[in-house]
Amino acid sequence: MPFYRNHVYPWFVNLLGNPGPIKQIRQRIIPMAEETVLEVGVGPGVNFPHYDPAKVSKLYALEPNSGMIRLAERQRSRSDVEVEFLDLPGERIPLEDGTVDTVVSTFTLCTIPAVVEAIRGIGRVLRPGGKFIFFEHGVSPDHRVQCWQRLWEPFHRCVFQGCHLTRDIPALITQGGFRIGQMERSYLVKFPKSWTHCWWGTATQKR
Repeated sequence: MPFYRNHVYPWFVNLLGNPGPIKQIRQRIIPMAEETVLEVGVGPGVNFPHYDPAKVSKLYALEPNSGMIRLAERQRSRSDVEVEFLDLPGERIPLEDGTVDTVVSTFTLCTIPAVVEAIRGIGRVLRPGGKFIFFEHGVSPDHRVQCWQRLWEPFHRCVFQGCHLTRDIPALITQGGFRIGQMERSYLVKFPKSWTHCWWGTATQKR
């Protein structure tokens, strides 16, 4: 449903905002981005104000949803970093091999259909030694919470444009050719745990 995807869904995501526990982690990890940066799935642009203009020379903002881009355009004025929006005409990131120093993904890997291939694409555009910064939600280590996640997942996939609650994001990052260096995990709020189990950290390509 293109109308829901490009109009209702962006409005809904923007309405949910940037809750305190999530904002605090964004404030910690986004300033780690350096030099030429690609952000995958920028959504309404909530990360833009957290990039350090003294460290980032350019930000490529990849977002296939036209409604999200309209919202992110408003956020661009809140950042001193040069931002260039990229569409996703196919499955391939529209950048040459080894052209960025940092890739950022926040709450994006849960929705991408061919997620391992997408992570390999992230590795393709990173320069040797480049850094992948991630902040994602997914499967809980608690069996009881997993049961709720499986119950809620069809609803999430419908309302949040393919969002999965049961993906093991660290395992997928590893399968995609990365080695996780620094990572934390937690439930961001006590309830509902099935929606808020997250990981955040950095990874580099395996050599």
